[in-house]
Amino acid sequence: MTTKLAGTVDNEAVPTGGSFLASPWTQLIIGVIGMVTIANLQYGWTFFVPDIQKTFGWDRASIQMAFTLFVLFETWLVPIEGWFVDKYGPRIVVFAGGILCGVGWVMNSAATSLTEFYLAQIIAGIGAGGVYGTCIGNALKWFPHRRGFAAGLTAAGFGAGSALTVIPIQAAIKSGGFQTAFLHFGVGQGLIVCIIAFLMFAPKKGQVPEVASNAAVIQSRRNFAPREIIGPRRAWMILAGAALGGALLMWALGQQFYIPLALALFILVVGSTMVWKLGQPIFALMYFMFLIVGAGGLIVTANLASISQDLKVATIPVSLIGLTMPALTFAATIDRILNGLTRPFFGWISDMIGRENTMFVAFSLEGIGIFMLYKLGADPVWFVILSGMVFFAWGEIYSLFPSTCTDTFGSMYAATNAGLLYTAKGTAALLIPYASSIQKTTGSWDSVFLIAAGANILAAILAIAVLKPWRQKVVARNQ
Repeated sequence: MTTKLAGTVDNEAVPTGGSFLASPWTQLIIGVIGMVTIANLQYGWTFFVPDIQKTFGWDRASIQMAFTLFVLFETWLVPIEGWFVDKYGPRIVVFAGGILCGVGWVMNSAATSLTEFYLAQIIAGIGAGGVYGTCIGNALKWFPHRRGFAAGLTAAGFGAGSALTVIPIQAAIKSGGFQTAFLHFGVGQGLIVCIIAFLMFAPKKGQVPEVASNAAVIQSRRNFAPREIIGPRRAWMILAGAALGGALLMWALGQQFYIPLALALFILVVGSTMVWKLGQPIFALMYFMFLIVGAGGLIVTANLASISQDLKVATIPVSLIGLTMPALTFAATIDRILNGLTRPFFGWISDMIGRENTMFVAFSLEGIGIFMLYKLGADPVWFVILSGMVFFAWGEIYSLFPSTCTDTFGSMYAATNAGLLYTAKGTAALLIPYASSIQKTTGSWDSVFLIAAGANILAAILAIAVLKPWRQKVVARNQ
């Protein structure tokens, strides 16, 4: 039984006697604005790749390594940033993140070598991860009974926010060059994030209601510390040192191209073994599912422009819903809108029918969408429709997995624990360069589409057949 707080509306606490800023819905709106502001750092990258390639003559896989590095540092440092948020509050992390986001894109505007692009994307990734992890973690804490919807609406800002600037970024690149676009958007985005940092608050004791499970959404009353989930810190430091040493050895041997793949396998095999033996094994299953679903969506995100050009549909006008635009512009715009809408939509659905049931529906839809894109993507109209379907069915992972993680392991360390799971996105990003290599070797994207479709169907089956009954047992055992 839960006790209703003074000023509670629809199971969400409204602090009495507190400031307007320190309330659930105000904080949710502020978090969404922050996510909208940094969305271009990931979703706008695809528009810069063709011009970077034309200007410098580098191969596509080498350029996309910069995107991989961005996602790696955006995700793998989120647990550390989340620890700062859980301990010191959201303001300092978001402010630092805004500075780094701006600096990263300003550096991109002046970069003339791959190394400079790589460094700039690393800095931008660290900043974006700080903002992303903080906004998601804050939403999970403020809305214990609507975690799916709150996390989804916050993540929607990241997914749909770039839709507002698809045409402006393309116009800026066309008129002033990609360097100017990097500079102007980088400075503007960084300033906005720094300003909203001062408006963020974490909830204090008594400002949100106690956790209460229901038949559809099972929530644990126990709060797991991060080390209980993944194992002792010292062991992970040893493993991180081993991974770094192995990467440096491969670099010295001239095997740079295979380092990301080796790291992904190392994390998946060695890391999962560590979690299985010393932490909570169910976390390893969540991580694997996040990884295989996330990889397909990231590959399409990073290569949307390239895929449309290879399919020869990029510049063909498409007329739908009363609008006419080139297929790539149309697809990029509608994809970002749907990728944003799916997060609160499926999050809201999961609050009613359960996380795993929702995963089954969404991942199945994603697998079907990617397979049909493989079959019909050469038609410009179907390219726009199906790419929208793919993004709609993919973006919900950023609401379903954080809320599932917090439901399972408690809200006290929500930012850190959700950040640990979010690193699966970084591991998935390690696979992005190999998608371009497969396309280059085979001459088409067919194999990439088929692998991604199969991975999503596998995740759908795991959600309903393995994760659901297993999580019920874990939560019941820890009540």
